[in-house]
Amino acid sequence: MAHIHDAERARFFSQQAGRPVEAPRATRARFAIGDIVRHRLHDFRGVVFDVDPVFANSDEWYEAIPKEDRPTREQPFYHLFAENEDQSYIAYVSQQNLVGDAEAGPIEHPSLGQVFEDFDGERYPLRRGLSH
Repeated sequence: MAHIHDAERARFFSQQAGRPVEAPRATRARFAIGDIVRHRLHDFRGVVFDVDPVFANSDEWYEAIPKEDRPTREQPFYHLFAENEDQSYIAYVSQQNLVGDAEAGPIEHPSLGQVFEDFDGERYPLRRGLSH
């Protein structure tokens, strides 16, 4: 097994996983906070409100995904204010399963206003005072 040098990995504590998670120091997130995305396989859209550099949820959550659909852990995962025709909810989705979808217009999720300004035609800007 290849030995990864510590300088190439970082550790962070994941509340969802309830444990420390290791990740590459550099990952390429395709989407940013405030971007509108659509799931490639399932019929829902959402707004990115957080990004994990690698999978950082519980093993139970990961194992619940059907094996043939299970994404690799070593890619960015996105926390979304998501919605489909029936409901609004929070989703956690791998980068490989998302595509940009701003051209389809705004999202109606009830939590958006707590974090973001109004849709500007391309994305949802963070509310003033919430950006780093």
